[in-house]
Amino acid sequence: MRTPCVIFLVLALASTTLAADGPVAQPVTLTLQEAVARALVYSHRVAEQNARIAGAEASVLGREAASRPLVSVSAGYTRTNHVDEFGVPTSGGAFRTIYPDIPDNYHSRLDVQWPLYTSGRVESLTRSARLELQAVQNDRETTRSDVRLDVTRAYWTLVTARANLRVVDESVRRMDAHLADVREQLRVGLLPPSDVLTVEAQTSRQRLQAIEAKAAEDVATADLRRLLGLEPGTTLTLDAPLDVLVEPAPDLSTLKDEARRSRPELKALAVRVESARAREQAAMAQNRPMLGVLGGVDYANPNPRIFPRQDVWRTSWDVSVSVGWTLWNGGRTKAEVAEADAAARATQARLQELDRALVFEVEQRALELDAARAAIMTANEAVRAATEARRVLGERFGAGVATSTDVLDAQVALLQAELDRTRALASAHLAQARLERALGR
Repeated sequence: MRTPCVIFLVLALASTTLAADGPVAQPVTLTLQEAVARALVYSHRVAEQNARIAGAEASVLGREAASRPLVSVSAGYTRTNHVDEFGVPTSGGAFRTIYPDIPDNYHSRLDVQWPLYTSGRVESLTRSARLELQAVQNDRETTRSDVRLDVTRAYWTLVTARANLRVVDESVRRMDAHLADVREQLRVGLLPPSDVLTVEAQTSRQRLQAIEAKAAEDVATADLRRLLGLEPGTTLTLDAPLDVLVEPAPDLSTLKDEARRSRPELKALAVRVESARAREQAAMAQNRPMLGVLGGVDYANPNPRIFPRQDVWRTSWDVSVSVGWTLWNGGRTKAEVAEADAAARATQARLQELDRALVFEVEQRALELDAARAAIMTANEAVRAATEARRVLGERFGAGVATSTDVLDAQVALLQAELDRTRALASAHLAQARLERALGR
Protein backbone atom coordinates (compact mmCIF):
# COMPACT_ATOMS: atom_id res chain seq x y z
CA MET A 1 0.00 0.00 0.00
CA ARG A 2 2.95 2.31 0.57
CA THR A 3 4.43 1.95 -2.92
CA PRO A 4 1.88 4.17 -4.77
CA CYS A 5 2.31 6.86 -2.10
CA VAL A 6 6.09 6.80 -2.50
CA ILE A 7 5.82 7.00 -6.30
CA PHE A 8 3.39 9.91 -6.06
CA LEU A 9 5.73 11.76 -3.67
CA VAL A 10 8.72 11.27 -5.98
CA LEU A 11 6.78 12.53 -9.01
CA ALA A 12 5.54 15.56 -7.07
CA LEU A 13 9.07 16.46 -5.97
CA ALA A 14 10.37 16.03 -9.53
CA SER A 15 7.66 18.28 -10.98
CA THR A 16 8.34 20.91 -8.33
CA THR A 17 12.06 20.87 -9.14
CA LEU A 18 11.42 21.27 -12.86
CA ALA A 19 8.99 24.11 -12.25
CA ALA A 20 11.53 25.87 -10.04
CA ASP A 21 14.32 25.49 -12.54
CA GLY A 22 12.18 26.85 -15.40
CA PRO A 23 12.78 26.26 -19.09
CA VAL A 24 16.36 25.55 -20.10
CA ALA A 25 17.87 28.31 -22.26
CA GLN A 26 18.81 27.20 -25.75
CA PRO A 27 22.53 27.33 -26.64
CA VAL A 28 23.59 30.19 -28.90
CA THR A 29 26.40 30.11 -31.48
CA LEU A 30 27.75 33.53 -32.47
CA THR A 31 30.42 35.02 -34.65
CA LEU A 32 31.79 38.40 -33.64
CA GLN A 33 29.70 40.16 -36.30
CA GLU A 34 26.54 38.38 -35.12
CA ALA A 35 27.28 39.31 -31.52
CA VAL A 36 27.71 42.97 -32.44
CA ALA A 37 24.51 42.98 -34.50
CA ARG A 38 22.52 41.42 -31.66
CA ALA A 39 23.94 43.85 -29.10
CA LEU A 40 22.97 46.84 -31.24
CA VAL A 41 19.39 45.55 -31.35
CA TYR A 42 19.09 44.92 -27.60
CA SER A 43 21.21 47.82 -26.32
CA HIS A 44 19.34 50.22 -24.04
CA ARG A 45 21.88 52.93 -24.81
CA VAL A 46 21.03 52.75 -28.51
CA ALA A 47 17.33 52.75 -27.64
CA GLU A 48 17.86 55.92 -25.61
CA GLN A 49 19.53 57.62 -28.57
CA ASN A 50 16.69 56.51 -30.86
CA ALA A 51 14.25 58.19 -28.49
CA ARG A 52 16.36 61.37 -28.49
CA ILE A 53 16.31 61.35 -32.31
CA ALA A 54 12.53 61.05 -32.25
CA GLY A 55 12.39 64.05 -29.91
CA ALA A 56 14.72 66.07 -32.15
CA GLU A 57 12.59 65.24 -35.20
CA ALA A 58 9.51 66.44 -33.34
CA SER A 59 11.35 69.66 -32.44
CA VAL A 60 12.12 70.27 -36.13
CA LEU A 61 8.46 69.80 -37.02
CA GLY A 62 7.50 72.24 -34.28
CA ARG A 63 9.92 74.89 -35.53
CA GLU A 64 8.74 74.45 -39.11
CA ALA A 65 5.11 74.78 -38.01
CA ALA A 66 5.84 78.25 -36.60
CA SER A 67 6.02 79.63 -40.17
CA ARG A 68 2.59 78.29 -41.14
CA PRO A 69 -0.86 79.78 -40.39
CA LEU A 70 -2.41 79.17 -37.00
CA VAL A 71 -6.15 78.43 -37.11
CA SER A 72 -8.22 78.32 -33.95
CA VAL A 73 -11.91 78.08 -33.06
CA SER A 74 -13.52 79.48 -29.94
CA ALA A 75 -17.07 79.65 -28.59
CA GLY A 76 -18.75 80.91 -25.45
CA TYR A 77 -21.88 81.98 -23.65
CA THR A 78 -22.36 85.08 -21.49
CA ARG A 79 -25.31 85.90 -19.28
CA THR A 80 -25.84 89.59 -18.48
CA ASN A 81 -28.27 91.48 -16.28
CA HIS A 82 -31.48 92.91 -17.68
CA VAL A 83 -31.30 96.48 -18.99
CA ASP A 84 -33.87 99.02 -20.07
CA GLU A 85 -34.36 98.86 -23.78
CA PHE A 86 -33.36 101.93 -25.74
CA GLY A 87 -35.06 103.05 -28.91
CA VAL A 88 -36.60 105.93 -30.82
CA PRO A 89 -40.09 106.53 -32.16
CA THR A 90 -40.58 106.33 -35.91
CA SER A 91 -42.55 108.67 -38.14
CA GLY A 92 -45.43 106.21 -38.25
CA GLY A 93 -45.85 106.29 -34.50
CA ALA A 94 -44.11 102.96 -33.89
CA PHE A 95 -41.13 102.46 -31.55
CA ARG A 96 -37.82 101.22 -33.05
CA THR A 97 -35.63 99.39 -30.55
CA ILE A 98 -31.97 100.20 -30.94
CA TYR A 99 -30.48 98.53 -27.82
CA PRO A 100 -32.75 95.65 -26.79
CA ASP A 101 -32.61 93.73 -23.52
CA ILE A 102 -30.80 90.51 -24.54
CA PRO A 103 -29.37 88.81 -21.39
CA ASP A 104 -28.33 85.60 -23.25
CA ASN A 105 -25.26 86.23 -25.43
CA TYR A 106 -23.71 83.52 -27.62
CA HIS A 107 -20.52 83.97 -29.59
CA SER A 108 -18.20 81.86 -31.77
CA ARG A 109 -15.11 82.76 -33.81
CA LEU A 110 -12.85 81.21 -36.40
CA ASP A 111 -9.45 82.92 -36.04
CA VAL A 112 -6.44 82.83 -38.40
CA GLN A 113 -2.93 84.15 -37.63
CA TRP A 114 -0.09 84.03 -40.15
CA PRO A 115 3.41 85.41 -39.50
CA LEU A 116 4.55 86.66 -42.91
CA TYR A 117 7.93 88.05 -41.92
CA THR A 118 9.90 87.44 -38.71
CA SER A 119 13.29 88.95 -39.70
CA GLY A 120 14.71 85.44 -40.01
CA ARG A 121 13.86 84.31 -36.45
CA VAL A 122 11.70 81.33 -37.44
CA GLU A 123 14.14 80.30 -40.17
CA SER A 124 17.09 80.45 -37.75
CA LEU A 125 15.29 78.43 -35.09
CA THR A 126 14.29 75.84 -37.70
CA ARG A 127 17.87 75.57 -38.95
CA SER A 128 19.10 75.21 -35.36
CA ALA A 129 16.64 72.37 -34.74
CA ARG A 130 17.70 70.56 -37.92
CA LEU A 131 21.36 70.87 -36.95
CA GLU A 132 20.58 69.53 -33.48
CA LEU A 133 18.86 66.57 -35.14
CA GLN A 134 22.06 65.87 -37.09
CA ALA A 135 24.06 66.13 -33.88
CA VAL A 136 21.80 63.64 -32.08
CA GLN A 137 22.06 61.26 -35.03
CA ASN A 138 25.85 61.47 -34.75
CA ASP A 139 25.51 60.86 -31.01
CA ARG A 140 23.69 57.64 -31.85
CA GLU A 141 26.54 56.60 -34.13
CA THR A 142 28.95 57.33 -31.28
CA THR A 143 26.89 55.13 -28.97
CA ARG A 144 26.76 52.37 -31.57
CA SER A 145 30.56 52.54 -31.88
CA ASP A 146 30.89 52.28 -28.10
CA VAL A 147 28.56 49.28 -28.04
CA ARG A 148 30.55 47.62 -30.83
CA LEU A 149 33.77 48.14 -28.88
CA ASP A 150 32.23 46.85 -25.63
CA VAL A 151 30.92 43.71 -27.34
CA THR A 152 34.21 43.12 -29.15
CA ARG A 153 36.11 43.51 -25.89
CA ALA A 154 33.77 41.13 -24.05
CA TYR A 155 33.83 38.67 -26.97
CA TRP A 156 37.60 38.44 -27.17
CA THR A 157 37.87 38.43 -23.38
CA LEU A 158 35.69 35.32 -23.32
CA VAL A 159 37.64 33.72 -26.18
CA THR A 160 40.86 34.46 -24.29
CA ALA A 161 39.48 33.12 -21.00
CA ARG A 162 38.44 29.88 -22.68
CA ALA A 163 41.83 29.59 -24.38
CA ASN A 164 43.58 30.16 -21.05
CA LEU A 165 41.38 27.51 -19.46
CA ARG A 166 42.30 25.01 -22.20
CA VAL A 167 45.99 25.79 -21.77
CA VAL A 168 45.87 25.36 -17.99
CA ASP A 169 43.80 22.16 -18.25
CA GLU A 170 46.31 20.71 -20.70
CA SER A 171 49.12 21.69 -18.37
CA VAL A 172 47.32 19.98 -15.46
CA ARG A 173 47.01 16.81 -17.55
CA ARG A 174 50.73 16.90 -18.34
CA MET A 175 51.49 17.42 -14.65
CA ASP A 176 49.27 14.48 -13.72
CA ALA A 177 51.13 12.29 -16.19
CA HIS A 178 54.50 13.48 -14.83
CA LEU A 179 53.27 12.91 -11.26
CA ALA A 180 52.37 9.34 -12.18
CA ASP A 181 55.88 8.81 -13.60
CA VAL A 182 57.50 10.28 -10.49
CA ARG A 183 55.44 8.08 -8.17
CA GLU A 184 56.39 5.03 -10.22
CA GLN A 185 60.08 5.93 -9.91
CA LEU A 186 59.57 6.43 -6.17
CA ARG A 187 58.03 2.99 -5.94
CA VAL A 188 61.06 1.37 -7.56
CA GLY A 189 63.42 3.43 -5.44
CA LEU A 190 64.85 5.73 -8.10
CA LEU A 191 63.63 9.03 -6.53
CA PRO A 192 63.34 10.33 -2.98
CA PRO A 193 59.92 11.24 -1.53
CA SER A 194 60.80 14.96 -1.59
CA ASP A 195 60.72 14.96 -5.40
CA VAL A 196 57.20 13.52 -5.36
CA LEU A 197 56.09 16.16 -2.87
CA THR A 198 57.53 18.90 -5.07
CA VAL A 199 55.63 17.62 -8.11
CA GLU A 200 52.45 17.30 -6.06
CA ALA A 201 52.79 20.91 -4.87
CA GLN A 202 53.31 22.13 -8.43
CA THR A 203 50.32 20.08 -9.61
CA SER A 204 48.14 21.61 -6.89
CA ARG A 205 49.33 25.07 -7.89
CA GLN A 206 48.31 24.48 -11.49
CA ARG A 207 44.97 23.06 -10.37
CA LEU A 208 44.45 26.34 -8.52
CA GLN A 209 45.27 28.20 -11.74
CA ALA A 210 42.65 26.07 -13.50
CA ILE A 211 40.04 27.04 -10.90
CA GLU A 212 40.91 30.72 -11.36
CA ALA A 213 40.78 30.36 -15.15
CA LYS A 214 37.33 28.75 -14.91
CA ALA A 215 36.09 31.58 -12.72
CA ALA A 216 37.42 34.15 -15.18
CA GLU A 217 35.67 32.28 -18.02
CA ASP A 218 32.36 32.32 -16.10
CA VAL A 219 32.63 36.06 -15.44
CA ALA A 220 33.46 36.78 -19.09
CA THR A 221 30.49 34.68 -20.21
CA ALA A 222 28.14 36.57 -17.90
CA ASP A 223 29.45 39.90 -19.16
CA LEU A 224 28.88 38.94 -22.80
CA ARG A 225 25.40 37.65 -21.99
CA ARG A 226 24.59 41.00 -20.41
CA LEU A 227 25.64 42.93 -23.49
CA LEU A 228 23.70 40.59 -25.80
CA GLY A 229 20.51 40.63 -23.75
CA LEU A 230 20.61 36.86 -23.14
CA GLU A 231 19.14 35.07 -20.17
CA PRO A 232 21.48 33.83 -17.42
CA GLY A 233 22.52 30.27 -18.03
CA THR A 234 22.49 30.54 -21.81
CA THR A 235 25.32 28.48 -23.30
CA LEU A 236 27.49 30.52 -25.67
CA THR A 237 29.52 28.98 -28.47
CA LEU A 238 31.90 31.47 -30.07
CA ASP A 239 32.83 30.96 -33.69
CA ALA A 240 36.06 32.97 -33.74
CA PRO A 241 39.51 31.36 -33.56
CA LEU A 242 41.93 33.39 -31.49
CA ASP A 243 44.96 32.75 -33.68
CA VAL A 244 43.59 34.55 -36.78
CA LEU A 245 46.22 36.85 -38.25
CA VAL A 246 45.66 40.53 -37.45
CA GLU A 247 46.52 42.93 -40.27
CA PRO A 248 49.11 45.65 -39.58
CA ALA A 249 48.01 49.25 -39.15
CA PRO A 250 48.15 51.46 -42.29
CA ASP A 251 50.15 54.68 -42.56
CA LEU A 252 49.63 56.95 -39.55
CA SER A 253 48.82 60.08 -41.55
CA THR A 254 46.16 58.14 -43.48
CA LEU A 255 44.63 56.95 -40.22
CA LYS A 256 44.47 60.47 -38.79
CA ASP A 257 42.76 61.81 -41.91
CA GLU A 258 40.23 58.99 -41.82
CA ALA A 259 39.50 59.60 -38.15
CA ARG A 260 38.89 63.32 -38.74
CA ARG A 261 36.46 62.47 -41.54
CA SER A 262 34.64 59.61 -39.85
CA ARG A 263 34.48 60.17 -36.09
CA PRO A 264 30.83 60.92 -35.24
CA GLU A 265 31.85 62.85 -32.11
CA LEU A 266 33.61 65.44 -34.29
CA LYS A 267 30.62 65.70 -36.59
CA ALA A 268 28.23 66.12 -33.65
CA LEU A 269 30.28 68.94 -32.11
CA ALA A 270 30.74 70.68 -35.47
CA VAL A 271 27.01 70.83 -36.18
CA ARG A 272 26.31 71.90 -32.58
CA VAL A 273 28.57 74.91 -33.13
CA GLU A 274 26.47 75.81 -36.17
CA SER A 275 23.28 75.20 -34.19
CA ALA A 276 24.40 77.60 -31.47
CA ARG A 277 25.21 80.25 -34.08
CA ALA A 278 21.75 79.78 -35.59
CA ARG A 279 20.18 80.31 -32.14
CA GLU A 280 22.27 83.45 -31.80
CA GLN A 281 20.89 84.77 -35.08
CA ALA A 282 17.34 83.95 -33.93
CA ALA A 283 17.89 85.90 -30.73
CA MET A 284 19.22 88.92 -32.63
CA ALA A 285 16.11 88.87 -34.85
CA GLN A 286 14.01 89.95 -31.85
CA ASN A 287 15.35 93.48 -32.33
CA ARG A 288 14.02 93.68 -35.89
CA PRO A 289 10.46 94.25 -37.19
CA MET A 290 7.95 91.43 -37.61
CA LEU A 291 4.97 91.39 -39.94
CA GLY A 292 1.84 89.29 -39.66
CA VAL A 293 -1.69 88.89 -40.97
CA LEU A 294 -4.67 88.26 -38.72
CA GLY A 295 -8.26 87.50 -39.64
CA GLY A 296 -11.36 85.78 -38.47
CA VAL A 297 -15.05 85.12 -38.82
CA ASP A 298 -17.52 85.77 -35.97
CA TYR A 299 -20.89 84.07 -35.68
CA ALA A 300 -22.76 85.43 -32.67
CA ASN A 301 -26.16 86.10 -31.17
CA PRO A 302 -26.30 89.05 -30.84
CA ASN A 303 -23.37 90.09 -32.97
CA PRO A 304 -21.71 93.10 -31.30
CA ARG A 305 -20.26 94.24 -34.64
CA ILE A 306 -23.70 94.80 -36.15
CA PHE A 307 -25.82 97.75 -35.10
CA PRO A 308 -28.45 97.81 -33.90
CA ARG A 309 -28.32 94.73 -31.69
CA GLN A 310 -30.74 91.98 -32.56
CA ASP A 311 -31.55 88.65 -30.92
CA VAL A 312 -30.56 86.69 -34.03
CA TRP A 313 -27.44 84.84 -35.22
CA ARG A 314 -25.36 87.07 -37.49
CA THR A 315 -21.99 86.66 -39.23
CA SER A 316 -19.13 89.19 -39.45
CA TRP A 317 -15.46 89.02 -40.44
CA ASP A 318 -12.24 91.01 -40.19
CA VAL A 319 -8.75 91.02 -41.73
CA SER A 320 -5.80 93.04 -40.44
CA VAL A 321 -2.09 93.45 -41.01
CA SER A 322 0.11 93.99 -37.97
CA VAL A 323 3.69 95.21 -37.68
CA GLY A 324 5.60 94.85 -34.44
CA TRP A 325 9.02 96.17 -33.50
CA THR A 326 10.46 95.64 -30.05
CA LEU A 327 12.49 98.76 -29.24
CA TRP A 328 13.56 97.73 -25.75
CA ASN A 329 12.90 94.62 -23.69
CA GLY A 330 15.08 95.20 -20.66
CA GLY A 331 18.19 93.48 -22.09
CA ARG A 332 16.56 90.11 -22.69
CA THR A 333 17.67 89.94 -26.33
CA LYS A 334 21.23 90.90 -25.42
CA ALA A 335 21.33 88.18 -22.77
CA GLU A 336 20.01 85.52 -25.17
CA VAL A 337 22.58 86.51 -27.80
CA ALA A 338 25.39 86.35 -25.25
CA GLU A 339 24.18 82.94 -24.03
CA ALA A 340 24.11 81.49 -27.56
CA ASP A 341 27.52 82.95 -28.36
CA ALA A 342 29.02 81.47 -25.19
CA ALA A 343 27.53 78.06 -26.02
CA ALA A 344 29.02 78.23 -29.53
CA ARG A 345 32.47 79.17 -28.21
CA ALA A 346 32.37 76.44 -25.56
CA THR A 347 31.40 73.81 -28.14
CA GLN A 348 34.11 75.04 -30.48
CA ALA A 349 36.69 74.64 -27.72
CA ARG A 350 35.47 71.09 -27.05
CA LEU A 351 35.74 70.35 -30.76
CA GLN A 352 39.34 71.56 -30.91
CA GLU A 353 40.27 69.59 -27.79
CA LEU A 354 38.66 66.43 -29.17
CA ASP A 355 40.54 66.86 -32.44
CA ARG A 356 43.81 67.12 -30.54
CA ALA A 357 43.00 64.07 -28.41
CA LEU A 358 41.88 62.15 -31.48
CA VAL A 359 45.29 62.50 -33.13
CA PHE A 360 46.96 61.08 -30.04
CA GLU A 361 44.40 58.29 -29.67
CA VAL A 362 44.87 57.12 -33.26
CA GLU A 363 48.64 57.12 -32.86
CA GLN A 364 48.38 55.26 -29.56
CA ARG A 365 46.08 52.56 -30.97
CA ALA A 366 48.27 52.07 -34.03
CA LEU A 367 51.37 51.65 -31.84
CA GLU A 368 49.50 49.19 -29.60
CA LEU A 369 48.54 47.13 -32.64
CA ASP A 370 52.11 47.05 -33.95
CA ALA A 371 53.40 46.07 -30.51
CA ALA A 372 50.79 43.31 -30.19
CA ARG A 373 51.75 41.86 -33.58
CA ALA A 374 55.41 41.85 -32.59
CA ALA A 375 54.51 40.20 -29.27
CA ILE A 376 52.69 37.42 -31.11
CA MET A 377 55.78 36.52 -33.12
CA THR A 378 57.93 36.52 -30.00
CA ALA A 379 55.38 34.45 -28.09
CA ASN A 380 55.19 31.89 -30.91
CA GLU A 381 58.94 31.45 -30.74
CA ALA A 382 58.77 31.11 -26.96
CA VAL A 383 56.09 28.41 -27.20
CA ARG A 384 58.06 26.53 -29.84
CA ALA A 385 61.23 26.61 -27.74
CA ALA A 386 59.43 25.73 -24.49
CA THR A 387 57.59 22.85 -26.13
CA GLU A 388 60.81 21.39 -27.47
CA ALA A 389 62.58 21.86 -24.14
CA ARG A 390 59.72 20.12 -22.33
CA ARG A 391 59.87 17.21 -24.78
CA VAL A 392 63.64 16.78 -24.52
CA LEU A 393 63.66 16.98 -20.73
CA GLY A 394 60.79 14.51 -20.53
CA GLU A 395 62.76 12.03 -22.59
CA ARG A 396 65.92 12.63 -20.54
CA PHE A 397 63.95 12.19 -17.33
CA GLY A 398 62.61 8.91 -18.65
CA ALA A 399 66.18 7.90 -19.41
CA GLY A 400 67.29 8.87 -15.92
CA VAL A 401 69.67 11.68 -16.97
CA ALA A 402 67.46 14.63 -15.94
CA THR A 403 65.91 15.51 -12.60
CA SER A 404 62.28 16.00 -11.79
CA THR A 405 63.05 19.62 -11.00
CA ASP A 406 64.27 20.16 -14.56
CA VAL A 407 61.01 18.74 -15.90
CA LEU A 408 58.97 20.93 -13.54
CA ASP A 409 60.86 24.03 -14.62
CA ALA A 410 60.28 23.16 -18.27
CA GLN A 411 56.59 22.54 -17.58
CA VAL A 412 56.19 25.92 -15.85
CA ALA A 413 58.08 27.63 -18.68
CA LEU A 414 55.81 25.99 -21.28
CA LEU A 415 52.68 26.98 -19.38
CA GLN A 416 53.84 30.57 -19.07
CA ALA A 417 54.82 30.72 -22.74
CA GLU A 418 51.41 29.40 -23.83
CA LEU A 419 49.60 31.86 -21.56
CA ASP A 420 51.76 34.70 -22.87
CA ARG A 421 50.93 33.70 -26.43
CA THR A 422 47.20 33.66 -25.63
CA ARG A 423 47.40 37.11 -24.06
CA ALA A 424 49.37 38.43 -27.03
CA LEU A 425 46.75 37.15 -29.48
CA ALA A 426 43.93 38.65 -27.43
CA SER A 427 45.79 41.96 -27.13
CA ALA A 428 46.18 42.10 -30.91
CA HIS A 429 42.44 41.61 -31.49
CA LEU A 430 41.55 44.18 -28.83
CA ALA A 431 44.10 46.63 -30.22
CA GLN A 432 42.56 46.25 -33.67
CA ALA A 433 39.07 46.87 -32.23
CA ARG A 434 40.24 49.97 -30.38
CA LEU A 435 41.92 51.28 -33.52
CA GLU A 436 38.72 50.83 -35.51
CA ARG A 437 36.81 52.66 -32.76
CA ALA A 438 39.34 55.50 -32.87
CA LEU A 439 38.84 55.70 -36.65
CA GLY A 440 35.06 55.89 -36.29
CA ARG A 441 34.39 52.70 -38.23
